[in-house]
Amino acid sequence: MCEKLVIDTARIDEKGETFEGEVDCVDIDETYVKPFGGVRYRLYVQVFGKEVLAKGHLEQDFDLVCSRCGKDFDTTVKVDDFLASLELGDGGTEVDLTDEVRQSVLLELPAYPVCDEACEGLAEAAEEPQDERWNALDALKDVR
Repeated sequence: MCEKLVIDTARIDEKGETFEGEVDCVDIDETYVKPFGGVRYRLYVQVFGKEVLAKGHLEQDFDLVCSRCGKDFDTTVKVDDFLASLELGDGGTEVDLTDEVRQSVLLELPAYPVCDEACEGLAEAAEEPQDERWNALDALKDVR
């Protein structure tokens, strides 16, 4: 179950306020990508009329599978330039940053995770001996 990151803007000073914590909002059901712990955040939030601006830093730990060798490894995904702008609803003072935080973290996941830049990948399989029966068919190509 995904937790929500909701901020009550009525309590924010007009100059802005810093929020820190951890929220478990990345719920991926993938074989090769498993989050553990929550998203650690440090956000500076300001209110401008009916708009809320949040900027800051996000971190999430993941257990990934190396795309070269197939081994599990742990890594931390960091978003150093998180930025979200949301509009306050009519009469509402709360803003939900959960989706923006979740999407920012997921977008920083590597498409092809590698456990180590020096990873050589899987050992190449030995070549199987060629089946000589196919040579007769290869010879037919030369006839034309």
